[in-house]
Amino acid sequence: MICPDAISFADAIPQLGSLAGLDLGTVTIGVAVSDGLRTAASPVETIKRRKFGLDAARLLEIFAQRDVAGVVLGLPMNMDGSEGPRCQATRSFARNLERLTPLPITFWDERLSTVAAERVLIEADTSRKRRAEVIDRVAASYILQGMLDRLTHLKANP
Repeated sequence: MICPDAISFADAIPQLGSLAGLDLGTVTIGVAVSDGLRTAASPVETIKRRKFGLDAARLLEIFAQRDVAGVVLGLPMNMDGSEGPRCQATRSFARNLERLTPLPITFWDERLSTVAAERVLIEADTSRKRRAEVIDRVAASYILQGMLDRLTHLKANP
C-alpha cells in the first residue's frame, strides 16, 4: 500500500517494528533500517542496481531479515519543490514494489540528503574511496531519520 503522506503512513504501520529507508539512485540503492522502537536510522547496505526483479528480491530479503514494518523512499524533488523525471522513476519503483509486498510504502523529500551525508563523512575524515562506497546508505539513513522524527512528532502532537 502506498501512503501519500506521513499521517497515512503512521496509520498504516504497526506501533513497533523497524522501518527501512531507501535512497534510489540510477546505479545503486542505499538502504538504511531503524531500530524496532524507531528512534534511530542506521545505514545497512548499498545495492548495485541490475534489474528491478533482482533489486526487489534483495530488498525483500533485507526487509524479512530485519523485520521491517514499512518502507520510506527518498523522493528526489527539484529545489523549487517540483517533481521531475527522477521523482516519476521513484514513484514507478514504489508501484512495482507495492505489487511484491504488503508493507506500507511512503515517500520523504530527500532534497540535500546526499549533501548532508557527504558533509558528515568528510567531517569524520572518511577517505574519498570509502565515501563513494557508503554515501548512498548514509543518505538513506538521513531520509529514514527524517521520517522517524516526523512520526515521533505526530505521536506527540496528534
